Amino acid sequence: MQICAVLLDIDGTLMTGNEPIPGADAAIRFLQDNKIPYRYISNGTRKSRKNVLKKLEILGVRVSIDEIYTPAMATIQYLRDANISACNLLVTNDLMEDFQEAGIIHDAYASSVVVGDAGDRFTYTSMNSAFRSLIQGGKLIALEKDRFWKDVDGLSLSAGPFVTALEFSTGCTPIVMGKPSPHFFLAAMKDWNIHTKHVLMIGDDIMTDVRGAQDAGLLGAITCTGKYRPDEIQKSNVRPDMIINSIETLPIILETY
Repeated sequence: MQICAVLLDIDGTLMTGNEPIPGADAAIRFLQDNKIPYRYISNGTRKSRKNVLKKLEILGVRVSIDEIYTPAMATIQYLRDANISACNLLVTNDLMEDFQEAGIIHDAYASSVVVGDAGDRFTYTSMNSAFRSLIQGGKLIALEKDRFWKDVDGLSLSAGPFVTALEFSTGCTPIVMGKPSPHFFLAAMKDWNIHTKHVLMIGDDIMTDVRGAQDAGLLGAITCTGKYRPDEIQKSNVRPDMIINSIETLPIILETY
């Protein structure tokens, strides 16, 4: 098994909240020094890409915005291809900036709905507005469908439970743009010209990170940091290609393979 490139989850893999996981900086420098292609791919949908960049700069390594791929980027491209310029955007005010800069406007009466981890913007009013949009026959576009994530103060609900509520109430099948969509992984590495079997995805979610990567033909590694729980692997029936203690072991893994 030869590993030629790496996709890196952010929350739970490189950082917990705004705190770097020990060894994350050294792992990134190893990739940079050895000219191993890598990209940060995050299912986080609270922050704009500019603010994801600012967060990654806490690691103390060189970071370029072009190295970051998010569900918002994938969604913007999808909306452009579908000639959709207005949506009911159920996202944070911060993430709204990515859509506005791309020319996608928020319209509470539009039939198509984009749902991310909207945090405190998830209210009865906003969910009911999304429900009313969707029963007009529009598309339900989920930036991600994670169940939960590891925040600074503990495990917290992600967008998935709210997407599922809209799915249940409207009968709409969501179009998932982020992980575990195979398209998301492939789009993140589309300019590498490297076969998927030589690309390693590292994350802390057995379903969205590992199984999603494997479904796309990549190698999937679970890291025992972030929201990782041993019983999740047993319940999921997913067999990761690797189980690593933390991102700090990445240089050893790459030298071994």
